[in-house]
Amino acid sequence: MQGSLTIFRREFAAYFNSPIAYIFIILFLVANAGLFMTGFFLNGAADLRGFFGNLPIVLILFIPAVSMRLWAEDKRLGTFELLMTLPMRTVDVMLGKYLAALAFYLVALAGTLTLPLMVIALGNPDTGAMFSGYVGAVLLGALYLGIGTFTSGLMRDQISAVILGVMACFLLFILGDGAVASTIDGWAPGLGSLLQNFLGLSGHYEMMLRGVIAAGDLAYFVGLTVVFLALNTLWLEGRKY
Repeated sequence: MQGSLTIFRREFAAYFNSPIAYIFIILFLVANAGLFMTGFFLNGAADLRGFFGNLPIVLILFIPAVSMRLWAEDKRLGTFELLMTLPMRTVDVMLGKYLAALAFYLVALAGTLTLPLMVIALGNPDTGAMFSGYVGAVLLGALYLGIGTFTSGLMRDQISAVILGVMACFLLFILGDGAVASTIDGWAPGLGSLLQNFLGLSGHYEMMLRGVIAAGDLAYFVGLTVVFLALNTLWLEGRKY
């Protein structure tokens, strides 16, 4: 675990050693606040459903930009082989990098806490639904980062890592859409519903927007994140030899 903490400190500091991190946070906050405020004034409802509803699409574009550098940059700089020969387990190196990216995302997400404060000041919202929405936002970001960590390990350059990460996150998102599931069922009966229930994230995420944090939904996000991190570790282990 000490090795993971060492990598974590190095990677987390690296995010803030360049202006890109600050630009990312500003764009993330402006995009989320802009989309939310437009719907907020049009609908006149004192809740955060608009904010949390937009988040899966917004994060598809932003999260791969956070995770693209985790492995691709080391390959570009030629430090990947050095990392793989350090006297620590591959899983410790991977966890240190992943947790640094997750912490950076949480910092950006914390910047949106002014939205619930504003909504509470203007109305009488369901605070339980807001809390579960933020739980869903954390789990959603953690899953997208797990995917992004895996795709970054597959690529040698950051642009390719971003493109593959966006495609993988988007695929997981649309598999949970009812219309997409129905279309796939039309081609292969039962396949679309199977993919929607076991891989599609929309249904699991939307339950949290309603204020329901179920064990099955938690297991989905945590389990799938662990799967992608395990795949990343196995891939990196293979690259050692």
